[in-house]
Amino acid sequence: MAERILLADDDAELGALLAEYLAGEGFEVLRAEDGEKALAAARGGDVDAVVLDIMMPRMSGTEVLKQLRRESDLPVIMLTARGDDLDRILGLELGADDYLPKPCNPRELVARLRAVLRRSAGSGTPGVLRVGDLELHAASRQLLREGEPVDLTSTEFSLAQLLLQRAGAVVDKRDLYLAALGREPVRFDRSVDMHLSNLRRKLGPAPGGGARIETIRGIGYLYVVADPTD
Repeated sequence: MAERILLADDDAELGALLAEYLAGEGFEVLRAEDGEKALAAARGGDVDAVVLDIMMPRMSGTEVLKQLRRESDLPVIMLTARGDDLDRILGLELGADDYLPKPCNPRELVARLRAVLRRSAGSGTPGVLRVGDLELHAASRQLLREGEPVDLTSTEFSLAQLLLQRAGAVVDKRDLYLAALGREPVRFDRSVDMHLSNLRRKLGPAPGGGARIETIRGIGYLYVVADPTD
């Protein structure tokens, strides 16, 4: 069954071009020309991912994302004005899984969509990974802290999974990009840093009050494992 993509963009010409390309790649495409229609369609539960433009009439893309993230972890790729770092950063802070500057390359959009859909589908790996007060269920893509679920986006979950799998060891930033975004890092791209900032906030401090995730400058990140003698 074809995966269904909600394409929310008020640019009729670009939207038609992207919709045609996505359909040619095997996706079923649902169109929305304003923010209110986009939110209603996303809430309908009949789409697998959303491509969401920032600037739309009746409700901005950022407001759509903000409201959607209160109730859903549906994969979202934001379309932002080229060079507009503020929109990109805001979108990632609000929980977007990835972003592309406009006008975007349709082939690149397809690659990003397939990456977020793979992550959303999960690895299917059985078993539970336990690190300190965290419990990660790979098959259901759920993370528990002290038995309570932590509300993570698909991208945040993928980052948490890799960090916990290698807890106590430094994870190279490139590995995090490949695991969480399905692509190589590029110069000046801080997407993973933004997602990790969100992850840190949602996980809160370690049981002892220290940091759970440390930045290892110039290399990557480390999930801190408490010393059992402490």
